[in-house]
Amino acid sequence: MQTVRKFMSTSLPSRLLLVAIASLGLYQGCKAPGTEVNQTANAQVQETPAAETEATSETQQPAGETAPSILDALEAGVEIDPEAAEEATGEAADEVDEEATGETEPAVAACDLSAHLNQADDVEAIAPQTYGIIDEQEAPQYQAAGNDVFRAGSLPSHDIDFDEQAMLTVLQNTKTYFAEQGCQDPKILQDGILGTQGVSVEDAIATLDFMIATLTADIEAGQPTRLKNTDFINQNFDVVRWLAYDPGYLNETRTRITKYAVFTHSGSRERTETYDTPVYKVKDGLEDEEFITRYTKQEALSGVFEPGGAEYGNVETLAYLTREGFEDALLQGTAFINFPDGSTTYFNVDKNNGIAYVPGLAQPYQERFWYFKEVNKLKGYGHSSEAKIQIEPGVTFAGDVLNIGLGKIVAIEDRNQNIRLGIIADTGGAFLPNLHQLDFFAGVFPDRTTYQQAVQELPEYTQAYFLVKKQAE
Repeated sequence: MQTVRKFMSTSLPSRLLLVAIASLGLYQGCKAPGTEVNQTANAQVQETPAAETEATSETQQPAGETAPSILDALEAGVEIDPEAAEEATGEAADEVDEEATGETEPAVAACDLSAHLNQADDVEAIAPQTYGIIDEQEAPQYQAAGNDVFRAGSLPSHDIDFDEQAMLTVLQNTKTYFAEQGCQDPKILQDGILGTQGVSVEDAIATLDFMIATLTADIEAGQPTRLKNTDFINQNFDVVRWLAYDPGYLNETRTRITKYAVFTHSGSRERTETYDTPVYKVKDGLEDEEFITRYTKQEALSGVFEPGGAEYGNVETLAYLTREGFEDALLQGTAFINFPDGSTTYFNVDKNNGIAYVPGLAQPYQERFWYFKEVNKLKGYGHSSEAKIQIEPGVTFAGDVLNIGLGKIVAIEDRNQNIRLGIIADTGGAFLPNLHQLDFFAGVFPDRTTYQQAVQELPEYTQAYFLVKKQAE
């Protein structure tokens, strides 16, 4: 793999045009803001958000032909008329929107995504040798040398396993997030530590584009997808071997794989002797009030939001769980609740009190607290509850989106030496910063037994790789 990838030497106007097109070009706008969710540092103390399981490719924007043709032209050195390109992608966007949704989307504010990208002057970019790792508050933590974290490699000749439709859905949803939310969420537009290997955000978006186009073509042709062929992967992708990096434990270079899930709980709309722990939602219009970050978990559950409490009237009670069920909902980030009347609802973490998660501390003693929101699907990363990415089990990883990056394609080896392919489309407090761990979204389960059966083939530590679409020679 080249240390400085060919894309980075493309002239700035061309690169900006490529970015605008390759990052969907379908909307030149951004929508409402959101928040990320918290995850733990080990399998027993995870605090991650979950995903939406009902999303289908029919509701996603299909890969168009305009972007690949312009991408090919740029790589071939052909001059592109920016006005013509903008007109072409604009027309494609209108057509795709109406076909995908069946209705016309309301107008959104103009967003020049390329202007927010971390671009240098119109000169050949030089990849930095080190990268400054940041925490959840984006404060500097330590420096990491790229050569201590990554090596050029190739994917072993093993079987590759993933659900094709689920993969396509999450690829499309992640690409859409870049296009619609990049202006509101500029931290996802930083190259991160993979920038030390010449891998940019533009490369990540181009990789999503290529995988979407490949999967779409293979599914429509009714043929096995080429993305499950290791020869095809090694021919078309730079494979970056991840030497998982933990500054406190440098002897382990394999990636730690934890797992998270959504569990089904019984609950009540009213407080009962059994279901006595409230699931709170911040009332609409109070999302920026100081009370949200004023209380620890223990204080928030001590009655401050109840009649007679100091903050009474600031929250709504969505449901009541057992204390054990509530702690599990905090741990996993989402709960699927069965009510006595037969109705069911997903509750997903929405806003937290700003207190950092403490790795290794038992869940009941953690002071980090989440306010929830009722959702109809499971969600992953997002800078607001409205903007969160709808994700699917089996193809989604939670990871460090600040230092590694949203939308990175990851391959890991399971116990049977099969390759599991997925996307970093989720995150959490345990991954900010974290260069040595991923959290695999396993799905929705009625109990721990079925969950353990579903994840038994995933080891605790394994070799992981990043896949980045190769640039044309």
